[in-house]
Amino acid sequence: MSETPRRRDAARSRQELLKAAGELFAERGFERTTIREIGERAGVDPALIARYFGGKTQLYLALVQSEHGDEPPTDLLDQERLGELFERLQRRPSPFLQSVMLPSDEPSVHEAGQAHLYRRLVDPLRERFEREGLDRPRLRAEIAVAAFGGVLLARSAGALERLAEADPAEVLELLHRLLGGVKGQLPPDAA
Repeated sequence: MSETPRRRDAARSRQELLKAAGELFAERGFERTTIREIGERAGVDPALIARYFGGKTQLYLALVQSEHGDEPPTDLLDQERLGELFERLQRRPSPFLQSVMLPSDEPSVHEAGQAHLYRRLVDPLRERFEREGLDRPRLRAEIAVAAFGGVLLARSAGALERLAEADPAEVLELLHRLLGGVKGQLPPDAA
């Protein structure tokens, strides 16, 4: 009796590739991650990246889209959202955040990360500032997002000793106050 070849579970393989790519891009960045490493970590043939995604860049773009889907987010001044993002991203900044905040040789990766950053973080804040009638709403939103991303990157890199060692709750409290200050006032609960 001959053995039947094992069927590949395409959906599972795609998910494993996305998971492995997310981990490796976060650890090493886009440029320093190879297709072979992604396949090895996922436990699948690296050639499946080309089959399912078209290449490493397209895999990255699919990863960015899969991170949050299409659900409209609340803005960073929402303490619950800020806390959830901070908790998740302080352990490992997401690949999309790194692709925007750090230099990249791949323009399409940078552009995709930037579009995602605006859609998920900048635009909700800009819209809030517009509703509140604040001047320069986009600039205010970009400054708030830059401060948030900078704190996360500096903390994870250990670039600033006290920031890297500080209790997450303490950092989150001060970060919430800082972001509220972009509006020109502290949030009511931070006074």
